[in-house]
Amino acid sequence: MTPAELSQAVQSAVRAVVEAGDLTVAVPETVTVERPKNRDHGDYATNVALQLAKAAGKPPRQVAELVAARLRELPGVATVDIAGPGFLNVTLDAATQGELARSIVAAGAVYGHNDAFAGQRIDLEFVSANPTGPIHIGGVRWAAVGDSLARILRASGADVTSEYYINDAGVQISKFGGSLLASANKRPVPEDGYVGEYINDIAARIVAENPGILELSEAEQLERFRTEGLRLMVAEIQRSMEEFGVHFDVWFSEKTLHDSGAVDKAIDRLREQGHVFEQDGATWLRTTDFGDDKDRVLVKADGEKTYLAPDAAYYLNKRDRGNDINVYMLGADHHGYVNRLKAVVACAGDDPEHNIEILIGQFVKMLKDGQEVRMSKRAGNIITIDDVVEWIGVDAARYTLSRSSTDSTITLDIDVLTSTSNENPVYYVQYAHTRMAGVARNAADLGIDKGSAEDFKPELLSTEWESDLLGELGQFPAVVAKAGELREPHHVARYLEKLAGKYHRFYVECRILPMGDDEVTDLNRARLWLAEATRTVIANGLALLGVSAPERM
Repeated sequence: MTPAELSQAVQSAVRAVVEAGDLTVAVPETVTVERPKNRDHGDYATNVALQLAKAAGKPPRQVAELVAARLRELPGVATVDIAGPGFLNVTLDAATQGELARSIVAAGAVYGHNDAFAGQRIDLEFVSANPTGPIHIGGVRWAAVGDSLARILRASGADVTSEYYINDAGVQISKFGGSLLASANKRPVPEDGYVGEYINDIAARIVAENPGILELSEAEQLERFRTEGLRLMVAEIQRSMEEFGVHFDVWFSEKTLHDSGAVDKAIDRLREQGHVFEQDGATWLRTTDFGDDKDRVLVKADGEKTYLAPDAAYYLNKRDRGNDINVYMLGADHHGYVNRLKAVVACAGDDPEHNIEILIGQFVKMLKDGQEVRMSKRAGNIITIDDVVEWIGVDAARYTLSRSSTDSTITLDIDVLTSTSNENPVYYVQYAHTRMAGVARNAADLGIDKGSAEDFKPELLSTEWESDLLGELGQFPAVVAKAGELREPHHVARYLEKLAGKYHRFYVECRILPMGDDEVTDLNRARLWLAEATRTVIANGLALLGVSAPERM
């Protein structure tokens, strides 16, 4: 029995009490069932009686006794105790709890999937770094977190679009083109330009692929280097993302908003809502009506549009594509964007508490030999995604960047993350999967099969270590749903580490395969089922984080 099934059973017990006329309350739509920290309090606990007591006009313990009496009638429920002011502590019999192993193996790759966000259309925009250089380490963090969140939300029933916003309009792109032009012509890069070996590499490639480009006029060269450099840089970013295991459904060009007239149309739509006004020759958006600290300029007096104008057009474009919830994942230096973006949403007539979510990611540091690493071999003054992958690998990078809350600064210690020790969190979890794969191989070599589902005897999984492991396995779907709800993939990573620890203890305390010439028993086969169920959950959890589940290490 899973926690979800027990929750439904408690809900049904409440309904039976109400239908019998013993309570006059509305049956709750959902009932919370949790694994108690103290195992003396049973396998699961619920506070449903305390929640119903006031509406029922009865003491909580009296309500609890009415519900407990119904629960005690259910097959598989060993005991139901009432604790404290009215908590219900439920203990399942070994067979009912052990059944979970069979259910997990049968479900396979979809175990953990749920319908928490069924019917929701969510747009996740993340990374979106200016295409003027390689993805730096801050963008790498959002790549790991954003892609993991997309996987988690899809596993929870949401219709998710992952999106990269290409900032290919504006002054930074012109500076990028000017830097390439200078490099190709062996001139110093402009003071406000871009530097790094990658600039020289791209410039040389453009010259090689465009014979005669250096014979054009300065203005023509600038345009060609700008256009070709942008194309090559975007292709480089796409390559890096795919090699990092990150796939974007949409690569959205800011330039298309300007070229299509979408920016002007967005301003007109905001004006129709009554929030645009003219002052001092400029066009303003009255964002102070919705909590911003000052009104914002959309179009300057000289006719130049500010960044806010395409931002508004881009948001409206997302909504026009049918995205109900639009999640923006921004860097640590973007706190000032929060209020103005929410104000834009309100000015557009939408709900800023529902239609937009803004996540801010904090900084990442890297250590080597106890010292902070600051420089890239290729980009000069930044650490790039390719540097991170070269130093610690995709799995270690993705896992470690996803295992901490994004509102905290994290440090990647290269020495720890390349070690084969329990200090390395990704190694610790992957090793648990490898250990289970090894058990399966050893069983096959000995000619031992766990048997069919019909032959499985779940009641034999009765030790405290088996019960503890089964209880943790049952939490996985709720952990996935919680990670999606809070937009925090690190809950999955921390769960996997806890699960791996429980498996390692089970492995030590409970002999899975027979020793020597000992006979193969039903207990050995039952434990093979439990090991396979645990292996399935760890593989599924790692997949949600975009991390491999190796068979050997």
